[in-house]
Amino acid sequence: MWKDIFQDVQSKLDDPSAVFSFAPSWIVSGLLLIVALAVAWIVHAIVLASLRRIFGDRRPYLSRGIAATKNPTRLALLLAALAIALSAAPLGSDTRLVLVRCLMLATICLIGWIALIVLHIAADFYLRNFSIEAEDNLLARKHITQVRVMVRALDTIIIILTLGFALMTFDEVRQYGVSLFASAGVAGVIFGLAAQPVLSNLIAGIQLAITQPIRIEDAVTVQNEYGWIEEINATYVVIRLWDLRRLIVPLNYFMQQPFYNWTRSATANIGNVVLYLDYTAPIERIRNKAVELVGQSTQPGAKLVNVQVINATATAIELRILLTAASTAGTTDLCAEIREKLIGFLQRECPQALPRQRHEMTDGAANKDRKRFDDPHGA
Repeated sequence: MWKDIFQDVQSKLDDPSAVFSFAPSWIVSGLLLIVALAVAWIVHAIVLASLRRIFGDRRPYLSRGIAATKNPTRLALLLAALAIALSAAPLGSDTRLVLVRCLMLATICLIGWIALIVLHIAADFYLRNFSIEAEDNLLARKHITQVRVMVRALDTIIIILTLGFALMTFDEVRQYGVSLFASAGVAGVIFGLAAQPVLSNLIAGIQLAITQPIRIEDAVTVQNEYGWIEEINATYVVIRLWDLRRLIVPLNYFMQQPFYNWTRSATANIGNVVLYLDYTAPIERIRNKAVELVGQSTQPGAKLVNVQVINATATAIELRILLTAASTAGTTDLCAEIREKLIGFLQRECPQALPRQRHEMTDGAANKDRKRFDDPHGA
């Protein structure tokens, strides 16, 4: 008797559908898939909690990597569980074919998703030794710009490849595309023209990452607007203007149009203070005062470059004071500070140096004005 019971149990284990012979096959299949998903979800949660407990705060970067890969690893485990359960589920051939195709699509998307996450983790790992907040951040801006632009370009390529492989799993779409391009060569030309803006910006992004005409936080002048490079995206660049507006410029603009980059080879740049003065202004005294004020400034790296009279008009002279500081923002603040203090100095101690209007009067004109003043109603 026990032998017959054992053989009966063994036969049911060999044929899982026999265990649930009392229920329809679709209910049995649904239960198997749900149980497989639940088991995979619980296993993933247990493993994830164990890894967090093991590493904790001792390996913060590894902990962030585990947190970043939490969703794709869960999806991978769920797909593996579905594939195992699907092989044991009592399904018809058509239903099984549809589910297998869905699993294939999900696997392709999962691979693309994992590639994106691995790319971003590798980029963060590479950039963790560079700080853009440093005083001399030229090297950091160079590497950050290269990595961010290349990451965005590779993101676009990975997404396009993932979508392409996903569409190629459908025979109808693949055959339609092949017949379309085989029967009409003009379709390739139309596709190329339609994709030209995207491809040009993508290629411009790769060129920009290699040649680096601009970097993150570079001070630039574009279309007569002064600002700082805030973001470099796959198709456009965001420039933060001095008044907190944002100028959006296509990426290929920087490969085709001229622009000013004030911090191309150094972190700091040179600013200028221009004063319009009277011809009687004591230039040497003003120069010494400018040296004194720059020496008293609290701006890091404040330095006076030059003081020159660069122009002279019929009514005034133009005095230019060149200044520099440790950063572009520091140079701007230093220029504003020195300009304000020099104007105050001129008002207090050299009022004759401020611009004045002079009129020269001849003797005849003076007598005529005197006569008009003595007899205003006379002829």
